[in-house]
Amino acid sequence: MDFIAEGADHLIERVGTVVTAAERVLASAKSGVRRKVDDAGGIDAAQHAVHGLSWLATTIEGIRQMQVWASRLNDEGRLGEIEKLLLAVATAEYAAQISGGIPMSQGEIIRPEAMGVPRDIVRTFEDAAAEMVAAGSAETVKTRLAELIANQQGATTFGDSGLDEMHAEIHEQMRKFSQAEVVPHAHEWHLKNDYIPMEIVQQVAELGVFGLTLPEEYGGMALGKESMCIVSEELSRGYIGVGSLGTRSEIAGELILNNGTDAQKEKYLPKIASGEILPTAVFTEPNTGSDLASLKTRAVKDGDTYKVTGQKTWITHPVRADVMTLLVRTNPNEKGYKGLSMLLAEKPRGDDANPFPADGMTGGEIEVLGYRGMKEYDISFDDFAVPAENLLGGEEGQGFKQLMNTFEAARIQTAARAVGVAQCAMDLALRYALERNQFGKPIYSFPRVANKVVMMAVEVMVARQLTYFAAREKDEGRRCDLEAGMAKLLGARVAWAAADNALQIHGGNGFALEYPVSRVLCDARILNIFEGAAEIQAQVIARRLLEGAN
Repeated sequence: MDFIAEGADHLIERVGTVVTAAERVLASAKSGVRRKVDDAGGIDAAQHAVHGLSWLATTIEGIRQMQVWASRLNDEGRLGEIEKLLLAVATAEYAAQISGGIPMSQGEIIRPEAMGVPRDIVRTFEDAAAEMVAAGSAETVKTRLAELIANQQGATTFGDSGLDEMHAEIHEQMRKFSQAEVVPHAHEWHLKNDYIPMEIVQQVAELGVFGLTLPEEYGGMALGKESMCIVSEELSRGYIGVGSLGTRSEIAGELILNNGTDAQKEKYLPKIASGEILPTAVFTEPNTGSDLASLKTRAVKDGDTYKVTGQKTWITHPVRADVMTLLVRTNPNEKGYKGLSMLLAEKPRGDDANPFPADGMTGGEIEVLGYRGMKEYDISFDDFAVPAENLLGGEEGQGFKQLMNTFEAARIQTAARAVGVAQCAMDLALRYALERNQFGKPIYSFPRVANKVVMMAVEVMVARQLTYFAAREKDEGRRCDLEAGMAKLLGARVAWAAADNALQIHGGNGFALEYPVSRVLCDARILNIFEGAAEIQAQVIARRLLEGAN
């Protein structure tokens, strides 16, 4: 504690020393992994080291963004005791992982040696980080942080997230709505596998969520991706289904805004922004997954109409959707990405009794563990008609390129949803640990219980700051596929760890369906799969990291 109490400037400087030393490890790892890739004959043959490089870079970026966050708060006179402790514990834990092993999943640990980092470089890093690791790992630090967290039970966030006044107001508005309209009903919706009521969807629309980032000329609020993160996080903290209502509108809105014709923008964007039109994304096929180049659903032009035939799967909220952003192959002679096009395919709303009341379209529900409230479907198309004027942008062969342009925002938004789910898990764990008495005292008084909650608070803040960083990069118009991928990669791991530990704190009660933590565990699991599975995400990050590596 004495080390951390020396002063904020000194603490932040010490963290900077760790980041600088870690960058030398990363530079060595890039060279080492490149050699392994060359020796193995390609990235796919060296996946453990390659994906480990992504995790190493993500871990370092997490520490760096915590330092940036703390420096900003310190400059504004907002860096208090809890924020300093969060910074210290985060730096200590992640620095220890850099040298000792970073968890890529429960059973996969990546160590520097596996990435070709010489032992002397690891030792130099350990020496530079030793004081910080010792100070931030001290039981006195975690005990004090546990006390501060307990005193903030029910807080908007545990520690100052660093939001400015405008973003803080958005956060508070979403929190009030979620607490009043979502949290009291979320578990019932989940247990019954019910749709989120249309009254809630309408309220979300009235809050401006569907047009949050769209320009004012199309009825949007013209806010940035950082605002989108704040909204997605807080709504997902209430229930991931509600937090995800805006995902399809975000994807469709960005697709049309960046690629649509003037007529398509004028027709669809105002109605998407208002919630009059609910879109859904129809991309995935049964045997393609992330391999979109092998997509087979065909769209054959017949006069002024495209006739669509094929199979789609894992389509979210399609029954109540009014328009599908539908990825199809318009050129059968192009077997890769160049033959793909995007259609804005309209359809009538259905219901459970008649999900797809449209000619040439049928489907069946996929029953899922979690991420309920919108429902998942397999969909079959058989000469389903789409007007040719609904070809996005009016030019064939642009579908994959158009879709790629949405990946940054989609992954940032998914990272924000992960932060919200992780925060929900922590909320439930903390409340239960303070209320549950065993051996004459709350179980929160036992260090292993309290330390679980402490690490939730620490990692939620790391994931949050990394997500906000990616969003700000996007708002500044900079390429941020690397940052977005890192935010999503880390956020998903943090959400799953928080949910798993929250259930553990509940003990046997956590395994009972009546306890909301059982829902949160199921909801957290999908985050490592959709919008790019962790393995695909790590692969994408690594390709960027290895560009130009020796």
